[in-house]
Amino acid sequence: MLDSKKTVWTRVVVSQWYNAQQRTLLTATGTALWYKAGVAPVPIRWVLVHDPTGEHEPAAFLSTDLTATPAMILGWFVSRWRVETTFQAVHTHRGVETQRQWSDLAILRTTPALLGLFSLITVWADDLARNTGPALRPNIAARYRKDQPTFSDAIATVRRALWCPPDFSMSPKPGETVEIPVTLLNRAFQTLCLAAGIAQSRAQTAENA
Repeated sequence: MLDSKKTVWTRVVVSQWYNAQQRTLLTATGTALWYKAGVAPVPIRWVLVHDPTGEHEPAAFLSTDLTATPAMILGWFVSRWRVETTFQAVHTHRGVETQRQWSDLAILRTTPALLGLFSLITVWADDLARNTGPALRPNIAARYRKDQPTFSDAIATVRRALWCPPDFSMSPKPGETVEIPVTLLNRAFQTLCLAAGIAQSRAQTAENA
């Protein structure tokens, strides 16, 4: 058991800790043996993390690299989290690992193509947000990360840009013109773009059930 009074805590500054730009954490580290019946013990380095702000619960991380520092191990965790969220997004919104194919070549090609589409949408949405395109707004109805846009928000932004190209605009007849507030129009567009993504995800789920 760890004696908190004798534990030496060290301050470590970590970037992108749970979506924060920068966070100062308290860490304690040491070495131990990882044991499993029938397997030779493996030496590991453990790192305990305490958030002084109390926003996140204490957590423990393990590494078989005994020379790794707490900052290195936490940096690896942050990098892995980005990979995990990427695969979760492409699985939910692009259908990775849900496609049904008989050809080995099709199986080998589909996943890289969908990951490439994920990258294209991400870069396109970022370009639109930085320039004169539709604003990349977080979905206020989402329960998580209300302050940061997600991949579904990026899809909605790109979808809106595709649905409203300037070249497709036509001058309506005088009797067909209806004036509505710009804020209401933008809200309607955003809702439709998000709804299209939700409907697509549900259709993929039903197909694979």
